[in-house]
Amino acid sequence: MNAPTTSAPMRLGNVLTKRGFVTIEQLEVALDHQKNKGKNKLLGEILVDLGYCTEDQIIECLAVEYGIPYAKLEARLYDPRVVGILPREYIEKNLVFPLFLIDDVLTIAVTEISNLFLIDEIQTLTEKQVQIVASSPRDVRRMIQNLPDSKVFVIDDIIEDSDQSEVTLIEDAIEDIGDVEEIAGQSPVIRLVNYVIYNAVKEGASDIHIEPAERCMRVRYRIDGKLHKSLEVPQHLLNAVNSRIKIMAGLDISERRLPQDGRVHVMLDSRKIDLRVSTFPGNRGEKTVIRVLDTKKVTLVLKHLGFAEDILDRFLNNIHAPNGIVLVTGPTGSGKSTTLYAALNEIATMENNICTVEDPIEYHLPLINQFQVQERVGLTFSKALRTLLRQDPDVIMVGEVRDEETGRTAIQAALTGHLVFSTLHTNDAVSAVTRLVNMGVEPYLIGAALNMVLAQRLVRSICPKCSEAYEPPRNLRKTLERMGYEIPVFRKGIGCRYCRNSGYSGRLGVHEMLTIDDELRDAIVAGMPIGELRRLAVKSKNLISMQHDGFRKVREGITTIEEVLHATGDVAMASMT
Repeated sequence: MNAPTTSAPMRLGNVLTKRGFVTIEQLEVALDHQKNKGKNKLLGEILVDLGYCTEDQIIECLAVEYGIPYAKLEARLYDPRVVGILPREYIEKNLVFPLFLIDDVLTIAVTEISNLFLIDEIQTLTEKQVQIVASSPRDVRRMIQNLPDSKVFVIDDIIEDSDQSEVTLIEDAIEDIGDVEEIAGQSPVIRLVNYVIYNAVKEGASDIHIEPAERCMRVRYRIDGKLHKSLEVPQHLLNAVNSRIKIMAGLDISERRLPQDGRVHVMLDSRKIDLRVSTFPGNRGEKTVIRVLDTKKVTLVLKHLGFAEDILDRFLNNIHAPNGIVLVTGPTGSGKSTTLYAALNEIATMENNICTVEDPIEYHLPLINQFQVQERVGLTFSKALRTLLRQDPDVIMVGEVRDEETGRTAIQAALTGHLVFSTLHTNDAVSAVTRLVNMGVEPYLIGAALNMVLAQRLVRSICPKCSEAYEPPRNLRKTLERMGYEIPVFRKGIGCRYCRNSGYSGRLGVHEMLTIDDELRDAIVAGMPIGELRRLAVKSKNLISMQHDGFRKVREGITTIEEVLHATGDVAMASMT
């Protein structure tokens, strides 16, 4: 504990007792301990060691004593653009953390509030006027650990009033690329790349595709699951644009023959956005795809993800279970990770030790310990999972069950009293059982550990600005009625400026829920074929099908019959629309 000595202990003790953090009796015990056994220890350290109060309470009281503010650090309390004002090595060595810069005054969190030399040193290094707030060493270390490894690029400071007309002016021929890094650092290329990212975030795109065409470089955005052309620029800019993106993501700009993956953080509208970069060489040049992870666009609240009430009730019951496995299945891009993050958010408390193993970590969550898989150094899913079991976890989330070893370890964790969340790539909920068996996991282990499987897809929502009723083909309505679905009014979007004339705005999930009871466990252990297993689940009312959930959303006017049929793969019925 970094705190002043001399006469400070009594003053600190008075503040602690006045605020009710410790009793007078506890203070006397600590002072006696300091006098007889801990002469080299500060009072605050002794009180924490004895369990009478917390490190945060000590720092808060010291802040009162010294007349400076106390700050409980959170990610939203600092400006990522300001952190780089001090070298990271200096921050880690001295346990300080720059928070924000306003009118040339740097506010910085410190743990050693009595060290005036440190404050003078920071003023000299930064050439800024410094004001300090007190924070605990634990909080400062956590903030340092959460700093991104890659550089943060601030688009706001460069893009300013750029518009498409400005971008299309980049027509100067580059006959000889020469030093690509130099070309990539020139302002037209920087302005173009920043515009592409800025516009993608503004449009709500989930992915940016930068690809070589026959006579141009084409940029497309994936919005609500569909690709839309954004702009085309001269093809000779492709290498410079790709190199600029590689520089931002810390990739090798000289390597154009092999795929590369990286990440970069940008600041836009005063919020941090994570970009995942993937390059792949093609016959006309490299194609670059950028995944946009914008926390503002992501809802990590279960009831906002499109769950029907009966499915949500079953899901909540299973994620609050004491042990077992909960699986979320679906293809890439179907929202599996978002659902799991929302589930972890739902159960995260100070009393739970929740740990995740991910590749990559997409969103940072409070009260949750998140660990990144590092395949290159041998930290695989299965190895990380085995290590986590020695970390006294209550809940474990494994990003994906990819192989027999990971599946077997996850099941063993569930059978030894842990609640395990994970994902699988299957087309429906019942197929998850077959997938695990095909991996080599014994059916009796699956039957014993599996609690629930949630399969999901994302469908586009009808645009609320241009939604209107319409009459579908008569044979489609009759077919739905024979299946037991009476939909009095069908709705669709006719297209407007708000939805880019698509008739859709945003996406939500359609779900298939399989819950496992004793009868289904016996059937899994017995190796029942997937078709019979599905019929048994329907008969016992343990399965709510994705088609059923989708048709309910059509009846409620949330999405269209075409979207549901496309998501559920019903080709025959889709031909009627």
